[in-house]
Amino acid sequence: MARRHRMVKASPAAVWAVLSDGSRYADWVVGTASSRPVSGEWPKVGAAIEYEVQLGPVHLTNETVVRHCEEGTLLELEAKAGPLGTARISLRLRPWGDHCLVMVDEHPLHGAAGTLHNFGVEAVIQLRHRAMLARLARVCEEEQAHAHGSAGHAGGGARHA
Repeated sequence: MARRHRMVKASPAAVWAVLSDGSRYADWVVGTASSRPVSGEWPKVGAAIEYEVQLGPVHLTNETVVRHCEEGTLLELEAKAGPLGTARISLRLRPWGDHCLVMVDEHPLHGAAGTLHNFGVEAVIQLRHRAMLARLARVCEEEQAHAHGSAGHAGGGARHA
């Protein structure tokens, strides 16, 4: 089971704002080129987003479904990766002073990912989580800094594609 955490220098509300926007999945999930809601109201239980993964010239379309949500503190997802199988991904937010401690926990559920799960796969997931949490931190910290620096300015914040 791959577990990792990161201190994000943004409020839990700022982090939740990013996690709770299904169209922003590609902003912080490593390997994802684009995302869009396909059913339900993200992040309510049962809501789903579709996302594209690009591996060189190959484009794969996968889906992630919300399995459990405690608004502002916990988001549990099931990522469906076709023949690779499915994985449970849990993102828990904890206030830490003015910041947010983000904890991610992932493990395979079905398919090849579960069958082939070993120490090597676990190491790759750890590297992916490190990069994913760094991207999430960057997005949240930049948006919070922009919001504080541009309060009263017209135009709002830039979104990452």
